[in-house]
Order: sequence, then structure tokens, then C-alpha cells
Amino acid sequence: MKLIKITTALLFAAAISISAQTKWNIDAPHTNVGFEVDHMLITTVKGEFNEYEAAITTDGDNFKDAKINLTIDVASINTSNEKRDDHLRSDDFFNAEKFPKITFVSKSMEKVDDDEWKLIGDLTMRDVTKEVELEVEFKGLIEDPWGNTRVGFNISGEVNRFDYNLNWNNLLEAGGLVVGKEVTLNIDLQLVKEK
Repeated sequence: MKLIKITTALLFAAAISISAQTKWNIDAPHTNVGFEVDHMLITTVKGEFNEYEAAITTDGDNFKDAKINLTIDVASINTSNEKRDDHLRSDDFFNAEKFPKITFVSKSMEKVDDDEWKLIGDLTMRDVTKEVELEVEFKGLIEDPWGNTRVGFNISGEVNRFDYNLNWNNLLEAGGLVVGKEVTLNIDLQLVKEK
């Protein structure tokens, strides 16, 4: 009898733990996976990836140590210039044919201040995986007019493109790279809680 009570209690605790896991879906029309990089030391080129998917799980509405798996379709890169986008898809940069996906898998997400978080995870491009640290700004959690729970974040950080074998490298006469080494990531993310 005692064993049955213990087993029942364990099953009940497991059920509570499972039910506490919350899944979130990206609201694509209100999300932007963007980046920018210096061009010839005097201007900045901005772009985005138009196709991506993510699996995001939290403990209730608490985003501490959220489980984030993001997959980006490299071929969907868009810098508003077709010739440049084709060059970025080539082996000089991403090689979208051989390495069609960029992935990010979170390791930890910690609150730093009221609306500031630190997100650490593994970023993979061209089969090279490096740990990155990203800054996250919490923009708010609301109930929309249709009864959905929504949350917004801005995620930013820098990566060195040479770390991922994006090695195309023309030099200016005066020195410096035509395309900058550091790429700034800027992601505006809106999520909807799965019902």
C-alpha cells in the first residue's frame, strides 16, 4: 500500500513538471532575424534571413534557462541586392548549397538586470560550432485582444565571420577590409505561447 502511494505521488509530481513546460512559437510577421557588417570602413550593410524556425520551451512564463533551438535557412538571406545576396550564398561566404542551415542551440539564459538577460549557446555555420554570448533585452509580456500570451525580446551580439570560415577578404588600397570582420546580430523576436 505504501509503495502504491509513493508511486502515485511520483507520477503526480512528474505530471506537474511536464505540464509546467511551456512551448512558444515565433510570430514570423513580427520577428526579424537581422545582421549588419561594415563595408569599406565607411558604411554599414544591413540584411536579414527571411526563413527560419525555432523550438522554444520554458518553465511556465519564466525564461531563465529557456531551451532555444533556432534553425535559419541560409538561402533566404536578403540584403536588398540580388547580386550581393548571390555572392553571400556562394562558397566565398556561406556556401548555401553545401551548408544550407545556420543553427543556434542555447546552453543558458540568465537574468542580469530588470530587463536585461544573458544568453549563451552554440552557433553553427559551415559546420563550425562556436559558443557565443548574446545580450537579450526583455520588451514585455502581454495578453493580446485574441486571448494569446505574447512576449518580445531584442537579441544582439557580435561574431567574427572568420571564425566560421566566411573568409572572403578583399583589401582596400588604404588598408582595411572591403567587408568587415565583425558581424553584428540584431534579432527582434516575438513569441506566442502555445495553447
